[in-house]
Amino acid sequence: MKKIIIAGGTGFIGKYLEAKFKELGYNVIIVSRRQGFVNWTDKNKLIESLNDAEILINLAGKSVDCRYTEKNKAKIFSSRIETTKILGDIIQQCINPPKLWINSGTATIYRHAEDKPMTESTGEIGEGFSVNVAKAWEKSFFDYQLPNTRQVLLRIAIVLGKDEGVMKPLKNLVRFGLGGKQGNGNQMFSWIHIEDLFRIILFINENKNLQDVFNCSAPNPVTNKFLMQKLRQYMRINIGLPSPKWLLEFGALLIKTETELILKSRWVLPERLLNENYKFLYSTIDNALSNLIN
Repeated sequence: MKKIIIAGGTGFIGKYLEAKFKELGYNVIIVSRRQGFVNWTDKNKLIESLNDAEILINLAGKSVDCRYTEKNKAKIFSSRIETTKILGDIIQQCINPPKLWINSGTATIYRHAEDKPMTESTGEIGEGFSVNVAKAWEKSFFDYQLPNTRQVLLRIAIVLGKDEGVMKPLKNLVRFGLGGKQGNGNQMFSWIHIEDLFRIILFINENKNLQDVFNCSAPNPVTNKFLMQKLRQYMRINIGLPSPKWLLEFGALLIKTETELILKSRWVLPERLLNENYKFLYSTIDNALSNLIN
């Protein structure tokens, strides 16, 4: 029975991938700090789990949907770097290590961009806390040179799933009449349907020559204003009051998050995936939302 390891696999992305891989007949093993799973501190069990695995997918990391206090920033940083290092060290101790190690990264590594899209070849790295985390995360992954394990890092855009992740708060805003543009509405929204994320993992696994960094985003990002307009359209709600920046700052304080998640312009294109002829199942926001909402 083919084996896949999903580290940090208890969130909505991990649960979706677990279900999809089980449908394909894989034995799926989850690594988590939660009870009932392989624990990060159990070195022997980790070696046993990773040995003979076809794929290791690392999604581990504290959610960035929080206030950037010093305590939270430390947890966001350490939860990504330390888990990546644990996995790299364990792989080096495996007799038959995973053939493919896919580590999640973030499209937030690129700068705020309203002037041009960011690709793997031409994208410009940004600055600030989130970017520093992303850079350190990628470095901790590529510090390992593993002769028997192919390494791929996915710079993942905002993942859209049915009533999961960002879709839940966005739909609630629309439902309560607050589904207008956020800020000036010109910031770009790069996204990926969760089914395409799963299919991209399969694609990378099947194409043994692929390695290094891939932007994991749909090829047609939209502005925030257009996104909210489409959400209102598919939810059949006409009224959508806009949220100016000052109101977003106040609201973010109340619900203990940061406005960067909404106001940063992420204009990311999947240049490498397109060049490798990956075919997106959900390439436009229309076909994504029609699947996720209707």
